[in-house]
Formats: sequence, C-alpha cells, structure tokens
Amino acid sequence: EWGFTTGEYQVPEASRLQEILDKVGYDKIQIDEEGKTITLEEGMEIDFGGIAKGYSGDEATSALKQAGVTSAILSLGGNIQTLGSKPDGSKWNVAIKNPKNVETYMGVIKVADKAVVTSGGYERYFEDEDGNLWWHIIDPATGYPANTGILSISIIGNSGMECDALSTALFVAGVEGAAEYWKQYGGFDMIIITEEEEVYITEGIKKDFSLVSDYESKDVNVITK
Repeated sequence: EWGFTTGEYQVPEASRLQEILDKVGYDKIQIDEEGKTITLEEGMEIDFGGIAKGYSGDEATSALKQAGVTSAILSLGGNIQTLGSKPDGSKWNVAIKNPKNVETYMGVIKVADKAVVTSGGYERYFEDEDGNLWWHIIDPATGYPANTGILSISIIGNSGMECDALSTALFVAGVEGAAEYWKQYGGFDMIIITEEEEVYITEGIKKDFSLVSDYESKDVNVITK
C-alpha cells in the first residue's frame, strides 16, 4: 500500500491501513500438528524480506567454511558477514554510516566471526508533497512507518538472519524498548543512532567501537545490564 515493493509511492488512507492491520500478525498463521502445512487467512501472505538477506549471508558463510576458507568479509548491502578475522589475525573494521549523510560514517566497530546488520530509515524512503518523509520500516501496530526517534540501529551477533530480524524489530521498539529487550535476552550487541545524533551502544562492544574524528566530541551512551 505504501509502494515500497512497487516503487509507486503513496500515503494510504487511514481506513485502508486499518483494514489491512486486521490481517497482520504471526498469531494468524496456522500450522498443522505435523508442522508441515501452513494455512493463512484469505488476503494474507508471508514476506521473508526482513530476514532473507541475513539468511543468505549465513548460507554464503557456511559455503565458504565448507570450501576451507578461514578469513573473509561479505557485504550484502546493509548486512556485513565476517568469517574469522583478517588474515593477519586482527579484527575487521566495519563502518557505521551517518544516517543523516550516508556518504560519511560516524563510527567503526571491530568484529571477528560476526554479522553486523543495520536497519535505517535512510535506506528506502520517499517524500510526499508536503515534505514529509516516509520510510520502509513499518510499525505493525499502526501500519505507518515506525517513528521512534531511531535513525539507524546496527546489530552485532553470530547469526546474520537473527541480526536481520532484530535490527528491524528493535528499530520499531525504540531506544528504551531495544535496551530492555537486550537486557532481558542478550546474545547480541547493538549500536543505535537517534534523530538527535545520540549514540547508544551495549557494553559488550565498548572496547571495539569508536567514533571517527569528526564525531569524537559526541558522547557514547553505554547500555549496561
């Protein structure tokens, strides 16, 4: 309805969005007892766009491992997958873009054998005739693009697919929601950049994340458990 899958961008009528929301939700997916058959309500479909790139990164990394590769870095457009460390044993440097100026970057995260997946409103968006910006990350509770104050969120973890899912979901959750989820479940780290260019990171990457020289004066807020 928003046109992100067709390129025919538009702001849908609120009544149309409400109609669609009645068919949104994983709880509406029916799976038989054997786990082999899925039934959906009429007018529904399952879209794997939120995890497909991460899954592809995992599969590509697995194929490289099976071929005997021990050191590699893969770029899948917003998804970075690393296999091992650099050939010299040091960690890979992955740039974190400035979401307000994607030609530059705000920081660098050092990783080895990890996925780094970023979701941001700057990746796919359009501007309406009134100058409002609408991006492709939709809040399933409202049907509108998520507006939580986050401009980009990068998830660092072992699974590209899991990082892909988390980056989208926690973008929608907002800074506080993302922090609470991390505190409750853990298993990954994250870097959040807000509309005010505030930077939040989880404590697990404190030693491996740094701002570039143009942004060194900014505070890095460390989320702790």
